[in-house]
Amino acid sequence: MRTRFAPSPTGPLHLGHAYSALLNHDMARAGGGSFLLRIDDLDQSRSRPEWEAQLKDDLRWLGLDWPEPCRRESEHLAEYDAALDRLWATGLLYPCSCSRRDIREALSAPQEGAPLTGPDGLVYPGTCRPATPPEGLRPRDTTLRLDMARACARLAGAPIAFLETGTAPGVATGTVLSEPAEMTQGIGDVVLARKAMGAAYHLAVVVDDAAQAITHVVRGADLFEATRIHVLLQTLLGLSTPSYHHHELIRDAHGKRLAKRDDARAIALYRSEGLTPTALRAMIGL
Repeated sequence: MRTRFAPSPTGPLHLGHAYSALLNHDMARAGGGSFLLRIDDLDQSRSRPEWEAQLKDDLRWLGLDWPEPCRRESEHLAEYDAALDRLWATGLLYPCSCSRRDIREALSAPQEGAPLTGPDGLVYPGTCRPATPPEGLRPRDTTLRLDMARACARLAGAPIAFLETGTAPGVATGTVLSEPAEMTQGIGDVVLARKAMGAAYHLAVVVDDAAQAITHVVRGADLFEATRIHVLLQTLLGLSTPSYHHHELIRDAHGKRLAKRDDARAIALYRSEGLTPTALRAMIGL
């Protein structure tokens, strides 16, 4: 068993992070396996070394340990490029120049009806999608989207399947199936590469999990829908699919999900007030 926790060094760790990290760590240790720390620093404009140092210090204070050096995504861009090249060569990617505003305006047209929302926000309306796959070398330094309809067609109509061992809302433990229509209509053409950043999250996380031989992905229920994308990419790239566990989210007293901007819930603040790791575990139900 191999689990991982992959925070972005763009702000302080909060209680939600602690919950996910501890679940990953405890599951691996209980199964006689390994817990890995991975640094999601693809967004170099926001990642900071001081935040990375702080998150590692907070995790060690919680009693977690992991093998060093840990994988840092910014050091593996060539691996993501290779995966993008494979998808481009099979006609599954296309360049997109649409801004978020362009997408909102396209979806607000009266004939479009109510816009659909997927794992990445508004489902892309296909403005830049070509009638036939682009030819030539893959363009660099540009946004690339996955042609979801073509990608699903490669599976010859077979559904996307993965083993869910968690408790995401409305999802029972067992095999989760997603039909091609669900993928094209409910998720759409997701971004796999971003201009000036290279690989986007969905592509990088799939390559990372395969490179580190992760067997169990333990993360929040907010990423359940994104898992469908990741399993599709694993299938297209010939990578193994881990088992997935989507845990409940830690929320404040008003039911609001904690986020990095919620500095009042930062682990560092609890530490400064004298809270012990044991007390923090009790606070989040562990």
